[in-house]
Amino acid sequence: MSEGPPGLTDIERWLRLATDELVGNGRIDRDVEFIHAWGLGLPLGTAAAVERAYASLVDQDALLVVGPAIGDNALVATPLAERYAMPTIHWAGTERARSDYMFQLQVGSHEDESIVLARHLASCGIRRLGVLYDRSPIGRRHLHFLQAEADAIGLCIAATGSLIPLAEEASSEVEHIVDADCDGLVYLGLGLSAPAVARAVRARGWNGPCAMNTAGLRGYAPEFARVIDRWAYVDMHSDSNATLATLRQRLGLPPSAGYAAAKGYDLGRLVAEGLARAPERTRLGVKEGLEQVKWLPAAEGHEGTLLGFGNRDRGALHGRYLVLRQWLDGRTVELTASGAGQQQ
Repeated sequence: MSEGPPGLTDIERWLRLATDELVGNGRIDRDVEFIHAWGLGLPLGTAAAVERAYASLVDQDALLVVGPAIGDNALVATPLAERYAMPTIHWAGTERARSDYMFQLQVGSHEDESIVLARHLASCGIRRLGVLYDRSPIGRRHLHFLQAEADAIGLCIAATGSLIPLAEEASSEVEHIVDADCDGLVYLGLGLSAPAVARAVRARGWNGPCAMNTAGLRGYAPEFARVIDRWAYVDMHSDSNATLATLRQRLGLPPSAGYAAAKGYDLGRLVAEGLARAPERTRLGVKEGLEQVKWLPAAEGHEGTLLGFGNRDRGALHGRYLVLRQWLDGRTVELTASGAGQQQ
């Protein structure tokens, strides 16, 4: 299942890599066929498009659905997974999109990222924080957990402002934050409105620390990275992860491919292992196979992060799977515990 026309993502490449390996060594006893459905979901499209795409895969006799990749759309797909008893793995950030048949590879987390950001900013000496967030389920969920963690650690959220997720202008909202005498600023959302926030911050001449959630992953597009230069953000890969390093060496991948490779490889292995461990080639059997995936070393996260599911456990990543990084001159730099950049 895709949120863009076929060919715009490399997910199938990673799924084929992982499944071909297990077909080759006999753990999967037949070739794996890939079918596609595309729906232009939220925020640019509609929930109905997601519903139609999902139903199309059901009608094509799929055993397992992979996708969608945006939290709002994963929430749409979750009741569909139950309705059709269709095992599904999404790689969006919301843990609310989990159910008996809906599994999650956490590429970010609406719940955990805000905790990581709050603790990071507090450790940098921030005391009065300004927050701009998308007026959407994603933005509101992030804000809820940021506020809870801020209350717990004594960090004051001095001002907040909301944006439509497709906002192209944020000058008045940034002005409100600056006027509240904040010494740090956070953006929380899908990321389409993040450039408007970053441009407004730069135009205002404000030099305080700025951070955002995994919206900063959009910086892998060079134009986006230039706009959010010097912003800290939450990523999914660490330079010290041995599983990722081995994968990059094996495939001859450059450091800039770290995020895409980590996400794709982990997703592919979950799919392949779920199929290999399925006791029968039915949708129920594939669900049971996914529940038996345990303790795979993850390419995402810090070294020691593990992949797996279980009975009622639908979140794949376990351990320190969120990694703070910063965009500097077009490069992503991992931040140490002290907040200093570390290039490798």
